[in-house]
Amino acid sequence: MDDFARVPKFDAHVHANVDDPAFLEQARQDGFELMSINVDYPDFPSIADQHAAATALAKADPARLHWAATFSMDGFGQPGWADRVNAGLAQAKSEGARAVKIWKNVGMIEKDADGRLIMLDHPGLSPVAEQVRALDLVLIGHQGEPHNCWLPLEQMTTDNDREYFRNHPQYHMYLHPDQPSYDDQIATRDRFVAAHPGLRFVGAHMGSLEYDVDRLGAFLDRFPDASVDLAARMSQVQYQSLRDRGKVRAFFIRYQDRLLYGTDLTVNPDSDPSEFRRSAHDVWTADWRYLATGESQRVDTLDADVPGLALPREVIDKVYYRNAVRVFGTAARD
Repeated sequence: MDDFARVPKFDAHVHANVDDPAFLEQARQDGFELMSINVDYPDFPSIADQHAAATALAKADPARLHWAATFSMDGFGQPGWADRVNAGLAQAKSEGARAVKIWKNVGMIEKDADGRLIMLDHPGLSPVAEQVRALDLVLIGHQGEPHNCWLPLEQMTTDNDREYFRNHPQYHMYLHPDQPSYDDQIATRDRFVAAHPGLRFVGAHMGSLEYDVDRLGAFLDRFPDASVDLAARMSQVQYQSLRDRGKVRAFFIRYQDRLLYGTDLTVNPDSDPSEFRRSAHDVWTADWRYLATGESQRVDTLDADVPGLALPREVIDKVYYRNAVRVFGTAARD
């Protein structure tokens, strides 16, 4: 734990949705760089407001705050939609964007003119994917949901998933059996990645394969240009390590070049800055204790004491920092 304060770290998945110094202040104190990701998400401020906050924070501390653009699906399928989106992505690149986020509304919410779900491998999205590749940006893809999403609440493996899907029934696919299955979502994402070789792809939230490190490893083996972040899925990893710590530890060591530390920490206009700073520090130190040490800690969402993985230092350096610097093309700190 003594190393936490001095080791350079990078949280590759956060949402700084308001121009407030709290996130940057805590990141400086705890030694983090941040990738703030704009998202086409109705519970967040508008895309324009997210963009404004990200660019303002990046201007305030460009070495510490990096950002990912996004785009709206409004008008998809109409003439000129892809051209407008691609022009916006080129503008975002010129303003400093390092990546582009495509959210789970593709595949779960958005529909075409005929009322059919727009899946990630829809031909109409191909020009956007190719623009991201041509601009040498990273595509951060959040498609599907945790495997728990397709289970009844009482069968879910973690309390945080139970809480989220209890409060967001529109995304709880167990309640919507007419919608694409979990395996449909994963297969669609894999077809998309296969169709765009050379596209640098980061699967957000462990590529929605968080429940099975073997299956996630198979994805990484199949797609050598892909990486995944760990955002908001640490408890699913811990659930597995309670049952087979050696297997999970071996996964991190084998795929040490493909994993990006991330949390999904979010600051919105109604967030209390002081409370956020306390919460961010607690999350960051708890995750460090699990990944970098062998200490046990109480994980409330599992109602269990979870021993740490005590990963080798070179693995920690990659997962926590060097992989993100390489993937997003930021300058490494000494």
